[in-house]
Amino acid sequence: MRQGTEVRFSGAVDATPHTRGSTAGPSVQREALEALAAMVRRGNVVVLTGAGMSTDSGIPDYRGPDGKRRVTPMTYGEFVTSAPGRQRYWARSYVGWRRFRSARPNVSHHAVAELERRGLSRTVITQNVDELHQKAGAREVIELHGTLDRVVCLTCGEAYRRDDIQAWLTEANPGFDQAAGGSIRPDGDVDLPPEAIDGFRAPRCLLCGEDQLKPDVVFFGESVPKPLVAQCFDHVEQCSGVLVLGSSLAVMSGYRFVRRAHRLGIPVAIVTRGWSRGDGEATVRLDAPLGETLTGLLELV
Repeated sequence: MRQGTEVRFSGAVDATPHTRGSTAGPSVQREALEALAAMVRRGNVVVLTGAGMSTDSGIPDYRGPDGKRRVTPMTYGEFVTSAPGRQRYWARSYVGWRRFRSARPNVSHHAVAELERRGLSRTVITQNVDELHQKAGAREVIELHGTLDRVVCLTCGEAYRRDDIQAWLTEANPGFDQAAGGSIRPDGDVDLPPEAIDGFRAPRCLLCGEDQLKPDVVFFGESVPKPLVAQCFDHVEQCSGVLVLGSSLAVMSGYRFVRRAHRLGIPVAIVTRGWSRGDGEATVRLDAPLGETLTGLLELV
């Protein structure tokens, strides 16, 4: 059984803590960061990332620091059973795609890629669908929830690049106002008024002609493929520690890996703002900004 020393800290690294009523001073802050560095320094770490990784890249997360969901996403059941639901999804996605596609890696993505370059991380398991880890240079990345860059036909299995679907949507919907939407949402779409969606033509498969084209991501209410889950469990069971970054672990798809590590006595470090479902399993817990924390971490490992 591999155990770690439990260290908990609320606040910003090298700043006066101000969350959850913490009275921790600089020495406690340093102790928490050094405990995190000690775990990572051993190498063979699995990095598990969530939506908080990409907020500094302009892509919002689903939940606030209190853990409550701020965005209601499209569910798998609605998408596959409702033609109006698919029309609404694709209209919103069409408007949001250009902004989502233009997002660039931030300092946290680059820090995670640097951990790989230094030989300290085993793999990155990401719940994000934005490919920003790969754009930052990380190579060993498992996309737990897929990627928005691919589209698949649920009827015949034909696959497409999302950029090709965007070109088709532009041709099929001349004059559609791409500036009609509000701010970008975590899934890359935007809110649109109902009148803006009326008449929008959703994409059809060029091979079978059906309108069952779906982004190659796991929607809410859909399950992660079992072989992919098994692959992630294998990495966790063979690692020296699990480093959770920017995830509240509110959904089981990511939380199960923290539970497995804890059950095996593998240290778990969690760095995220606000509440985390994995707080009870954490051996190191930092309620702190990712960019500052990871920058400080790299100076110690």
